[in-house]
Amino acid sequence: MEMLKHLPNLLTMIRIGIIPLLVGLFFVPDPWGAWLACLAFVVAAVTDYFDGFFARRWSSVSSFGKLMDPIADKMLVAAALFCLAAFDRIVGVTIVAAIIIMLREVLISGLREFLAGSGASGLPVSGLAKWKTAVQMVAIAVLIVQPAIGDSAWLSTLGVAGLWLAALLTALTGWDYVRSGMRQIGSLAVGQGGERRAEP
Repeated sequence: MEMLKHLPNLLTMIRIGIIPLLVGLFFVPDPWGAWLACLAFVVAAVTDYFDGFFARRWSSVSSFGKLMDPIADKMLVAAALFCLAAFDRIVGVTIVAAIIIMLREVLISGLREFLAGSGASGLPVSGLAKWKTAVQMVAIAVLIVQPAIGDSAWLSTLGVAGLWLAALLTALTGWDYVRSGMRQIGSLAVGQGGERRAEP
């Protein structure tokens, strides 16, 4: 049982370890390279679900997991989006959708870190944010595998549409998180001001 408590952290490290493999497979010109890259991405995305699931089920949430789990998620998404752009799977104005997704991740990560250091309650993941993650992962997987499927312009269109939907959900959830974070920062400032006034 003790070993099982380390499984969530192991899954997080596996997700990080898959990233170099994912990037390398983009350079394989044969269709099987795209299929394997898609498989690697899907496996990594699935570990994101299960490490949180097992951590909650076995009450094995750790400081390492709290730190590395969101970092691993952002590393995976960033690597996939950069590769998709570099290999012309996302082009033109669709790059804006990828930028929106990445900027939101950086902003919310910084806000979460600040709130954690300030003793605030933090930013729990909302239901809409979970849908955003699901749409984002499916869209990226579709765009990764698209070149391996003949006559697949429709699949590329589906992936691009999914990426834009993910960007929209990213903006909406990002705004909600920022509002919640600002309210907590305001409450902390008021509380600290009251403490200072109470000092003799």
